[in-house]
Amino acid sequence: MDALNTPTPGPTASELMIVAASRALRGNRTVFVGVGLPNIACNLARRSHSPDMELVYESGVFGAQPARLPLSIGDPTLVSGATSVMSMADLFMLYLQRGLIDVALLGGAQIDRFGNLNTTVIGDYAAPKTRLPGSGGACEIAINARRIFMIMRLSKRAFVSKIDFLTSPGHLAGGDARRRLGMPGLGPDQVITDKALFTFDNPEREMMLTELAAGQTVESIQAAVGWPLRVAPELRQMTPPTAEELAIVRQELDPQGLYR
Repeated sequence: MDALNTPTPGPTASELMIVAASRALRGNRTVFVGVGLPNIACNLARRSHSPDMELVYESGVFGAQPARLPLSIGDPTLVSGATSVMSMADLFMLYLQRGLIDVALLGGAQIDRFGNLNTTVIGDYAAPKTRLPGSGGACEIAINARRIFMIMRLSKRAFVSKIDFLTSPGHLAGGDARRRLGMPGLGPDQVITDKALFTFDNPEREMMLTELAAGQTVESIQAAVGWPLRVAPELRQMTPPTAEELAIVRQELDPQGLYR
C-alpha cells in the first residue's frame, strides 16, 4: 500500500484529551494556559474554532500568538506578536485577580471527587514518597479564574478518595464551600481524561461521569476511580477527533510527537 492510501492512524489517548479540551474551550475569550497538553489544546482551539482567543501564560504574556508550540511558559516564542508582556506580579494582579480570566486549564498528580488538586507531595508532607513541583501559580489560578478545566489521565492512583496534600482548591468539601470562603472563581467545571469526561453540574458539586470514550463502560471507569462514581442520568459517547483536528495537532503543533 503506498503512502497516499495509508489510513490515518486513530487518535492516541493524549490526542483524545487535547481535542476534547480544545472543543470545551469554544466560546471563551481569555484562557490561562499551562505547558504540555493544555498548551496544545489551547493552540488547537485558536487555530480552529476560536481564532480570537487570548492565550495567557504565567510568565507574564497576555494574548500570546506562538508561531510554534512553546516548550515552556518562558519560551521566547510567546512574546512575538503578543498583546502585552509584563511582570508575573502585574499579570496576576491586573488580569487574574480582577476576574478577567474566563477559563484556566490545570492538571495534577491527584484529584478527589470535588476537584481538589495535589501537585505538592505523594505521602506524608514531612517524609513524602515523592516530592512534586508544587503550586507555582496554580493555587491562585484555581481561586480566581472564573472556571477551571482539568486535564488528567484516568487512573486509580490519580483519582483518589483523599488527596495527600491540598495544593489547589476545587469545590473543597462540596456544595457552596467555595462561596462561603469568599473565593471569587466558580471552581472546577470539567475534568477531561483519556477514557471519559466529567462535570460538576449538581448541587453537591461532585465530579460526575457524563461521557465515555470508545470501548469504555461505567464499570471500567469505576475501576479507575477511588470513590463511588456519580453517573449522569444521560450518559453520552465522546465524539472522536476529526481528521482536520488531528492534522493540526500532528503536522502543526506537535510534529515530533513530544506530547501527543
